[in-house]
Amino acid sequence: MAPRATWKGYVKLSELAFPVALYAGATTSKRISFHILNRKTGNRVHRQYFDEETEEPVERDEQAKGYQIGDDEYIILQPEEVAEAVPESDKTIRIEGFVPCTDVDTVYFDKPYFLAPSDGVMGESFAVIREGMRRKKVAALARAVLFRRVRTLLLRAQGSGLVANTLNFDYEVRPAAEIFDELPDFKIEGEMLDLAKHIIDTKAGDFDPRAFDDRYDQALAELIRAKMEGREIKAPKPPKETKVVNLMDALRESAAASEKAAKKARGGKRKKAEPAQRRKAG
Repeated sequence: MAPRATWKGYVKLSELAFPVALYAGATTSKRISFHILNRKTGNRVHRQYFDEETEEPVERDEQAKGYQIGDDEYIILQPEEVAEAVPESDKTIRIEGFVPCTDVDTVYFDKPYFLAPSDGVMGESFAVIREGMRRKKVAALARAVLFRRVRTLLLRAQGSGLVANTLNFDYEVRPAAEIFDELPDFKIEGEMLDLAKHIIDTKAGDFDPRAFDDRYDQALAELIRAKMEGREIKAPKPPKETKVVNLMDALRESAAASEKAAKKARGGKRKKAEPAQRRKAG
């Protein structure tokens, strides 16, 4: 089944506009999820709101949004007031400018989406802008009302389409200086730095998201299978604790272990290649 677009509209650049569809770039639907049950009856339970003073349940149509302005003092906002205050979407993603792809700090990235011509039709305008961005190695900064909020988007060329990331606003991102300014400034050089570089070189590789397992989800899946099959549930062994006595010794040991692992990996690749070479020669 083809994925369903979460939003359809237009991309506008100066006087140029073309229809697009926005698709969710990530989903949590495949994660294991749970229902809350009554332990005694096994029935599902439902959440209920209660008035904190009267302790009486408050039905949905009696609930309202409130903004606290003081101790036990709130401004109540009616649903129609909120709706009127929120900007209406005109179904347009307006490109406001272009920046080098490396200029945007990843801490500003929020949710990923895929952007493609709507209804599967490859529009020439879409292709021209996408290819121009790819050749110039730039990303587009754009604004749009998505899901009832004004959002900033970063658009980048990928394959035949565009990847769109909603961006956190500046006030939402904590300054790195809050964390990093208190760190001591060590001067790292000599053998210590060489060993660190060597470890990094021997561990160099390509990013492959398939290599990273969701161990929490896998552990839950195994627990559920074990309970369904009536098997004994075995707790995983905790990892061995390692104590670093000396930084230089630890770096040397790490470098040696990394070198050994790299040689083993290279040896495995050669063994796999040899039979193919012999068949070719034959």
